[in-house]
Amino acid sequence: MTATDRPPLLAVQGVTKAYPGVVANADVSFSVGAGEIHALLGENGAGKSTLVKMIYGLVKPDSGTMTLRGAAYAPSEPRAARASGVAMVFQHFSLFEALDVAENVALGMENPPPMRELAGRIRQVSQDYGLPLDPGRKVGDLSAGERQRVEIVRCLLQDPKLLIMDEPTSVLTPQEVEILFKTLRQLASEGTAILYISHKLEEIRSLCDAATILRRGRVVATCTPRDKTAREMAEMMVGAVLSPPERGARRDWPATAPALQVTNLSAASPIPFGTSLKSISFSVGRGQVLGIAGVAGNGQDELMLALSGELRTAPGMVQSFGVALGAKGPNTRRRAGFVAAPEDRLGHAAAPDMSLVENALLTGAIRKGLTRNGFIDWAATRDFAERVIKAYDVRTPGSGVAARALSGGNLQKFVIGRELSQSPDVILINQPTWGVDASAAAAIRQAILDRAADGAAVVVISQDLDELLEIADSFAVLNGGRLSVPRPVQGLTIDEIGLMMGGAHGMEVAHGHA
Repeated sequence: MTATDRPPLLAVQGVTKAYPGVVANADVSFSVGAGEIHALLGENGAGKSTLVKMIYGLVKPDSGTMTLRGAAYAPSEPRAARASGVAMVFQHFSLFEALDVAENVALGMENPPPMRELAGRIRQVSQDYGLPLDPGRKVGDLSAGERQRVEIVRCLLQDPKLLIMDEPTSVLTPQEVEILFKTLRQLASEGTAILYISHKLEEIRSLCDAATILRRGRVVATCTPRDKTAREMAEMMVGAVLSPPERGARRDWPATAPALQVTNLSAASPIPFGTSLKSISFSVGRGQVLGIAGVAGNGQDELMLALSGELRTAPGMVQSFGVALGAKGPNTRRRAGFVAAPEDRLGHAAAPDMSLVENALLTGAIRKGLTRNGFIDWAATRDFAERVIKAYDVRTPGSGVAARALSGGNLQKFVIGRELSQSPDVILINQPTWGVDASAAAAIRQAILDRAADGAAVVVISQDLDELLEIADSFAVLNGGRLSVPRPVQGLTIDEIGLMMGGAHGMEVAHGHA
């Protein structure tokens, strides 16, 4: 008997959930068998997050029923879901960096045992499932992959019957992904059902037994992933034929100083448990795209801060067309043609409680001329926001909606669109397609290539290696605050890049030269 032939462990029947102005889920039905790894696929805003929140007790459905192991299941809160054997690993980790691993695990348990006993259980479970952890290590000192292990082990200590995973590989190296998949397959072989959300369709093909596909809140298809290509699944999700991004014709730009020149950039991290930058040097000319890879926590956020002007440095460390900008702030750099989209879209790239119109003003005021004589031109600002919404297919009831009301992927499309719509000379983006579906990712990558074709110099920091290989001309790895010498993308393999990201010995690092 295969996993998909077994009686369902979880059955969802006719579930509907509506919010003002939008139906998140409409008459959704699907089931997951014991020992089955089941993918939940769909565009941003398709209803995946709302659906798993109902299963985990964070949201109450308006109608419909659920059963778990043959019994009626309607959790009133996550605590009730956990008591029923349902666990969830969220896309955004909920860990306290100043506490150690055992203390963080204890905070997620209803009745934690004494710390010495808990530490022993953490060691045992983490070893049993190939996720080694030291219970006494501070979380602030862990890599992103190790932090995810903490979240998973915390769930495994609950002995879950159903494990929900939301975008679990977004911060992992290829080698860490293989470790995670081995763990999930082991759990499935022991009878645990796994509900798996990811936009990485090749991973879905490799890992999952079955997939349910949502579009605008409704189930539109089911499939066996290994029998479909990634493109076929993406087209089922969006209901249209997808075209890969295309690079425009190469142009010879007039010989000038580089649009972005970084020389011996060193800076102490202003972020608690952050990574200081050490002698980083590179240059990007007009029309060029530099891709920078690295496991989260190796200086990506600090590099973005230093390039965008939020972290000031010595004047000559950052230059644009020969003009020293290292000591200048974000507004001066925007006037000089810089735009920036940081990784943290809710709280850094966008103010959660402000409307999309107000968020458009925050970074667009200078380059789009949205103020006159000290007064805000609200009509122009609203027009700018609505043009971004339309051009980047941001799913929202309107431009007056608060940023926090959008799904993560739709907010990402708005943030990227807001920056790329400002006729930039230098584009700085950290994780451009994090958490967005295949169709939106292709559109964002195409927009980046279009801006490069218009003459912008682009720096893309990403943990999606396929993305970097698709859009970048040159490639470097950030590890421990140091940057490797940029190399042409042509000829690089995923395995080589993965080893570089993991800090393989012998990585050539740029010291004082581009």
